[in-house]
Amino acid sequence: MQIEEQLQTISRGTSEIISLEALTKKLHESSQSKKKLRVKAGFDPTAPDIHLGHVVLLRKLRQFQNLGHEVYFLIGDFTAQIGDPTGRDQLRPKMDSAQIKANARTYKAQVFKILDEKKTKVVFNSSWLSKMDTSELLELTQHCTVAQMLARADFKKRFEENKEISLLEFLYPLLQGYDSIHLKADVELGGSDQKFNLLMGRQLQEAYRVPAQVVIMMPLLEGTDGVQKMSKSLNNYIGIEEPPKEIFGKIMSVSDESMMRYFELLTSRDLKEVHRMHPRAAKMDLAQEVVSQFYSIRQARQSREDFEKTFSRRQTPDDVIEFKFQPGVSLSLSDILLQNHLVESRNEVRRLLKQGAISHEGQKIEREDWPIQEGVLKVGKRRFLKLVQA
Repeated sequence: MQIEEQLQTISRGTSEIISLEALTKKLHESSQSKKKLRVKAGFDPTAPDIHLGHVVLLRKLRQFQNLGHEVYFLIGDFTAQIGDPTGRDQLRPKMDSAQIKANARTYKAQVFKILDEKKTKVVFNSSWLSKMDTSELLELTQHCTVAQMLARADFKKRFEENKEISLLEFLYPLLQGYDSIHLKADVELGGSDQKFNLLMGRQLQEAYRVPAQVVIMMPLLEGTDGVQKMSKSLNNYIGIEEPPKEIFGKIMSVSDESMMRYFELLTSRDLKEVHRMHPRAAKMDLAQEVVSQFYSIRQARQSREDFEKTFSRRQTPDDVIEFKFQPGVSLSLSDILLQNHLVESRNEVRRLLKQGAISHEGQKIEREDWPIQEGVLKVGKRRFLKLVQA
């Protein structure tokens, strides 16, 4: 692929590249020397699930792999113990190291749904940061001033509001920057909210006489609410290990405006072509394509058929879970829904009942002590359970 074509592929969906000129130069040098660029992206394992917000970065890493470059998937198991201060208005509570390790294992297992495992180097920054001695840490701090830290938007806001900022938090961008020094990164990817940390990597590389990395920032993907960035804590996320039908249904629930962002950041589709499509047909295509990235094409097609049956034709999917109950056995609606993993708690059952979101054969259920009877239960928009008398 010509350099211009590579630049076009890499630039798609980006919010900022620092700098395009430097990236062009690095690509030319790589082409001439046949030396692969080292492309890095770091992920702190603060939660066990990878969602579509992470996939935006992972897809960009995969594009670099397809262009023949070397990708470093960096798991920040050491920096996660500090916690990224980006966007925080208070000190992040210290995470349990056992939980960090458990989350890191799930990250490592999930990323190869997007990345090419044979072309990916998975690295943990604890392998070098935990070995850093005091003199090395002190040397690192020489290359950044307190004034520079306080110029950072989130620190500045907290300082002006007399909210505490720990010295530990100042270390986070320095340690992330040291990752780039250690790996000799040519390119680092990150979200647009990571600009300060990413540029710190460039600054520290220059101080340590390592060629400065190009910084590529991606926009933050809005969650299913269409407003806030996708986050598990905000419950607006779409996890890549959720069942195919759940992913499909959640994507169908996003707004038409968000749909175009999803097309740009999560697919390689021609956006002009998408604009010419009817919004509903386009969204169906989007949902099917995203599901097929994590599951088989057959499962993606089946999810589409089930969605059309359920919502377009008001039918029940073919593969509804069946639950057999014994007549006369004391079993509440909450018991049944919890046993079959259709809800997470009894409080959720009560909330759904108040919203009129649980029905039996099309009739809304209003009470938790509803008498169990044969037929199909519908919970929310996409969950079904067939009750059968044993």
